[in-house]
This record gives sequence, structure tokens and C-alpha cells, in this order.
Amino acid sequence: MKKMIVSSLLLNIGILVPVCLGLATDAHWTRASYGDPTTARGILFSIYLSILFASALLLVFRDPRSVAVLLTLQVIYKLSTPLTVGTLQNPIVVFNLGVAVFHIITLYLIWRVIGNPFQRS
Repeated sequence: MKKMIVSSLLLNIGILVPVCLGLATDAHWTRASYGDPTTARGILFSIYLSILFASALLLVFRDPRSVAVLLTLQVIYKLSTPLTVGTLQNPIVVFNLGVAVFHIITLYLIWRVIGNPFQRS
């Protein structure tokens, strides 16, 4: 479980550092993937920064319950992406689904080791 927690958090960081840098600098590939700069893209950037910050913090303070909350929220938004975007043709949508599967495995292992992470101790 501990290795998968670290792996999920490092996966988040490894993905989000270049994505956030690309969005911050309006890199060419971000326009191709996320469209032109808009309010909505700025809000998404803010969400990505929040997930990046939380992932880095949880690498230091590895509380499985807190990690479960972060990963559960990510799984929900990643699994809903094909519905909200309306296609499976976008590479970000497909990539999100792969990351969701990885995080679901981590969540399963957390559940097996500590029980329901959302239940009060």
C-alpha cells in the first residue's frame, strides 16, 4: 500500500509539473490540448495546482486517509471527463482514464489495509 501511495502521488507530480508549467507559459502544446487561454482554462490550471500542491504535501505527511480523499476526487473527475468533454478521441481524456485506473488500484489497497478510509476512527 505504501509504495502505491507514493507511486500515485509521484504520478500526480510527474504529470502536473510539466502541465502546470505549460499552462503558465501558454506553451504551444497546451493550446493544442487545452485550447486558447480562457477563464475555464485558468480555473482548470488552479485545480491542477491544488492537486499538485496536495500531492507534494502528502508525500511528506503520508496519511492514507488524506491520500484517499485526494485520489477519490481525482478518480471522479477523471472518469467523468469523457462525459463532460463528449469524446474519447482527445489524448488527455484517454490519459485521464489510465491515471484513474492507477489511482483506483491505490485506493483499493488503502481500503484493504486500513478499511474504509472515510470512516471516523
